[in-house]
Amino acid sequence: MFTKILIANRGEIACRVIKTARRMGIRTVAVYSEADANARHVRLADEAVLLGPAAARESYLVADKIIEACKRTGAQAVHPGYGFLSENADFAEALAANGIAFIGPPASAIRAMGSKSEAKKLMGAANVPLTPGYHGDDQTPALLHQEADAITYPVLIKAAAGGGGKGMRLVERSEDFPDALASCKREAISSFGDDHVLIEKYITKPRHIEIQVFADTLGNCVYLFERDCSVQRRHQKVLEEAPAPGMPEERRRQMGEAAVAAAQAVGYVGAGTVEFIANQDGTFYFMEMNTRLQVEHPVTEMITGQDLVEWQLRVAAGQPLPLRQEQLEIRGHALEARIYAEDANKGFLPATGKLIRLAPPAESINVRVDTGVEEGDEITPWYDPMIAKLIVWDETRDGALARMRKALADYQVAGLTTNIDFLSRLVACPAFAGADLDTGLIERQKDFLFPPVQAAPRDVLLVATVGELLWEQHAAKQAAKTSGDPWSPWHARDGWRMNLSSARTISFKDGETLVDVQVRYRRDHWEITLAGQSTAVRGKKLEGDRFAVELDDRRLIASVIAVDDKRSVFLHGSTYTLLRDDPLHRVDAGDSHGGGLTAPMPGKVVALLAQPGQKVDKGTPLLILEAMKMEHTITAPAAGTVKAFCYEPGEQVSDGAALVEFEGE
Repeated sequence: MFTKILIANRGEIACRVIKTARRMGIRTVAVYSEADANARHVRLADEAVLLGPAAARESYLVADKIIEACKRTGAQAVHPGYGFLSENADFAEALAANGIAFIGPPASAIRAMGSKSEAKKLMGAANVPLTPGYHGDDQTPALLHQEADAITYPVLIKAAAGGGGKGMRLVERSEDFPDALASCKREAISSFGDDHVLIEKYITKPRHIEIQVFADTLGNCVYLFERDCSVQRRHQKVLEEAPAPGMPEERRRQMGEAAVAAAQAVGYVGAGTVEFIANQDGTFYFMEMNTRLQVEHPVTEMITGQDLVEWQLRVAAGQPLPLRQEQLEIRGHALEARIYAEDANKGFLPATGKLIRLAPPAESINVRVDTGVEEGDEITPWYDPMIAKLIVWDETRDGALARMRKALADYQVAGLTTNIDFLSRLVACPAFAGADLDTGLIERQKDFLFPPVQAAPRDVLLVATVGELLWEQHAAKQAAKTSGDPWSPWHARDGWRMNLSSARTISFKDGETLVDVQVRYRRDHWEITLAGQSTAVRGKKLEGDRFAVELDDRRLIASVIAVDDKRSVFLHGSTYTLLRDDPLHRVDAGDSHGGGLTAPMPGKVVALLAQPGQKVDKGTPLLILEAMKMEHTITAPAAGTVKAFCYEPGEQVSDGAALVEFEGE
């Protein structure tokens, strides 16, 4: 067994590998970019080596720097994690040429499965079921369009070297094909350096089922059952579970054996995932094989009781698989939710910022949190905006769903926007709870998942007000301790007056609505009036930032996190955002300089879709911004005229930068 390994990755997967390596007595070497100098995986590893600047192409994707780091530290093997160089055959070969083991499959298997079109040919020869489509080498746009028409719509354009939902476009009409193809090729070049695409028939209401396979160097190969990854947004997985709901044992065996045949067809070694598209009637087709460990591997670990990273290390060291097929069994049900810094209500737009508050649910035999960040860390625009993976297990699917709902309700994040509230609605959605699954579930259930924005509930505003009052009291006590007269009544924040009770107004912005809350100080409580209704309120600070609020005859436990004027209120398992409004600093909305379109995040302008002086309708695409390897189309907010573009294609822009000078009609 290895005594030291290097982890050629970052974030939660690097931390995950370190955890197993530490348990096995294996020392670890982390690598990092300048943006990750203080990252959690760097803090956890035994050693760390700086690779270069923040951009992945100058750090994590430079194979020579990683090989040099192995030589400097004496690392005997490299675990690639997922993403970056994990499916790079040249990297695997370069490691072997330098006498360094690659904790992954042989380069030949990576190449065979790295091209979706070539993989389809191999799978056809191995009698693995295939989806109707075009997988040829001729990439002439006219021919591709002709093939799509012949397959009949809807079709899916997919980057042959793709993965993670990038370089993929659904086309429902022939006239939309040229623009979708151009966009797909741009994204494929940006993400994978290869714009080769294939076209497949889009299966209506498909399920995404994947099989975990494992092979060793001695000819043994097993499948560790299936995962259902149907719930997706932008072709990227959001929720995964194992086993797949409603999977008959016979079909499980058929899919497992097909996956093993796929792995054996390319001489596979190590952990791999064979992905299938399944019809509602149970028929299934090979989609692709990921020649690495998957993001969602924890659900397989939870139902099998196996550590797949340990299996990887043992296989890479030449040891046999720990178990035979007949020794593997399923126990219980597991769910994984990906906690992202993103705004689900704005098309899942990635978010950046500092994790002012990060309090995950307590881990146990039923709850697991895999994360690469801690409170105080930042989510930057340089890498994937995942905060953590939340994994739960129970004896039944209903039990696992209940645990997931509770764990999401207990998950507190402040400082940036997350998808936690969206995930809470998702697991509560009757379609998901009833296992009515397909890859279009989010779109199909959008009315339930994206309800109209509601005003903050009365309880939230009362809690926020009490938070302000308690914080003022706490700050006054701290100031008193350092003053020359700590017992001076001038430090008190109890609202005492000689003859009349003291009254004041505390104001918040709830979205665009200004809410004034009147507070009157009574002898042993506050009388808080909101929208003409008064409530007797008491508050008491508990541990950390938690406090108890008594509202007449009710008692609530809540938290409020303050960052500048932003208030994140955690109550009843949900997060609400308010802004503390200071009347002395209000700016009339009429003073703002409207008419421009700004960048929703840092990124790069990749295409201008209109001309200066052009008159456009509302919703007309104006430019394409690439951020976090995804394309985002900026559209006209109303009918009007494009006056000018502020940037040219290829230029980087910062968050909030003006992109277009636009004049509405």
